[in-house]
Amino acid sequence: MALRDFKVLTFDVVGTLIDFERGIVDYVREVSGADPSRLADDAILESYRRSRNFAGRDHYPDDLVRGYAAMAQELGLPTGPRLGEGLRDSVRRWPAFPDSVAALKRLRRRYRLVAMTNAQRWALAHMEKTLEGPFHDTVTVDDARAEKPDPQFFAFARGRLSAAGYRLEDNLHVAQSQYHDIGVARRLGYTVCWIERRRGLKGFGGTQEVPELTKPDYHFATLAALADAVEAETP
Repeated sequence: MALRDFKVLTFDVVGTLIDFERGIVDYVREVSGADPSRLADDAILESYRRSRNFAGRDHYPDDLVRGYAAMAQELGLPTGPRLGEGLRDSVRRWPAFPDSVAALKRLRRRYRLVAMTNAQRWALAHMEKTLEGPFHDTVTVDDARAEKPDPQFFAFARGRLSAAGYRLEDNLHVAQSQYHDIGVARRLGYTVCWIERRRGLKGFGGTQEVPELTKPDYHFATLAALADAVEAETP
């Protein structure tokens, strides 16, 4: 299927459009004073990833309060409830990837853009401002009452698109996380585009690991490359 034939692009936000890894690392360095010679970025992100792999966790990013406590114990960071709350609240200033804003503006000229995020709505409101308000619609964990990779999240989003008159075949799902998005969406019949934000970097960073990568329908290293490919198909 040609890219130009899709009508809707659904997006994971945290990790695909917003650079949460940079946000996490910057906050840890800010409160701890740890420099890369003592505490590498990869060590911070691996600890963060482990802190998120916890049954019964709160919704994101409220769970970062608990997550910081786990990271502090593991990495020898300063402790205290306000520091955990600070990590949660730092989402307000997490940066977009350098190409996100411009690429979303380019894609919006052709498609309906919909956010599909595990973040709570209060957090998405700040991220939308960072991204300069690109979305026609948004689906959060508050709406779906489930977090990706739970199929219930995708079913809720699909129903919402169906009510607006769009078929599953009209939708291209765009995401970075193989764990939260690409694998499960592909199994559920979505056409998927993997934005491999960590191309050239080792490991999974702050994202949950998968035993085997799912082959996507489309694969780019950046969102700008997806926008380039769309425009290359445009007569």
